[in-house]
Amino acid sequence: MPRSKRAFGALGAMVLAASLAACGSDDGGGDTAAATSAGGSPAADEAQLTFVGYGGDGQDAMIKDWQEPYTAENPGITFVNTSPPDVAQVKAQVEAGAVAWDVVAVAPAAAQQNCGTLFEEIDYSGVDEAELVDQAVGDCYVGGFINSTPLAYRTEAFPDPAEAPKTVADFFDTEKYPGQRGILTNLQNGILEYPLLADGVAPDKLYPLDVDRALEKLDTIRDETTFAPNVGALQQAVGSGQVDMFFLSDSRLVPLLDQGVDLTIVWDQTVTTLSAFAVPKDAPNAAAAGRFVSSLTGPAASAAISEDLGTAPVNTTATPALSDNQKKLEVYGPVNEGETVMQDVDWYAENYNGVTAQLTNWLAG
Repeated sequence: MPRSKRAFGALGAMVLAASLAACGSDDGGGDTAAATSAGGSPAADEAQLTFVGYGGDGQDAMIKDWQEPYTAENPGITFVNTSPPDVAQVKAQVEAGAVAWDVVAVAPAAAQQNCGTLFEEIDYSGVDEAELVDQAVGDCYVGGFINSTPLAYRTEAFPDPAEAPKTVADFFDTEKYPGQRGILTNLQNGILEYPLLADGVAPDKLYPLDVDRALEKLDTIRDETTFAPNVGALQQAVGSGQVDMFFLSDSRLVPLLDQGVDLTIVWDQTVTTLSAFAVPKDAPNAAAAGRFVSSLTGPAASAAISEDLGTAPVNTTATPALSDNQKKLEVYGPVNEGETVMQDVDWYAENYNGVTAQLTNWLAG
């Protein structure tokens, strides 16, 4: 059965098992599996991999937690970092026969829908997939962590808890809760799921998504909403007080809390998604890139990135030690008393390009 057709299993028990084990310990070679060949001998890779992420604190963590340890174990592999990732740019490079990127942060559905055309099939060589959450590895992607995008607000905007937003539906109630909204235009951050949830669609009835209905619901708040093109832009808008209520990734909420920004997280219905990495078709160092992304699922790598970003690990044996602020965003931890909705990779894999075009046209409308 293709990896893309496997359903996500229950994730809560996996992450709730996380304890205070250190991330710097030797995990029995799990993270170095990608550095060995099928026969068990060391892989003699010599390559400079161009890694494309979203920049900011998140990419800094990927350099520290993934790239530097990998280079230490594989001295022939070095990295050049750039941002932002863009499937359209991958397409342009592939069609021009001038692919410059080796590893790209990507929605797993985009990698699956364009598997073999824009992205390489990955010969996964990491830890046993039985250690991982379902769909952590696809034919053309490897998952690095699980992101949540909860509803939150600046506490000073709604200082009375009794009168403050408590549900996803409240985000769309501009009369009762006036103020500027903020939402990410990235499909991975729930821009289509949240309006449907607010409109009364049950979490287990979301897919197939009624995109027209979602966009109609977004129309009701269009004039009061900042549609941010990336997480960094919305994080900046929150930090500078330009938005009052917003859906923002856990990995960007934690730094704001660390900086002393007074935020309240609303645990009502929260969309989570797998953040993945892929290798563009005909990448200059495709084989070496595939071995590198395979290493991301190891327990030490999985724990380390969760500790730095406050995200959930893809490896069920990872035991990240979370800070107090990270625990406030632990979507599969005890703080979340609401419902969690994992995005349906299979549905998006079949519809990603069309839905992207539909959303882009609406945003330009």
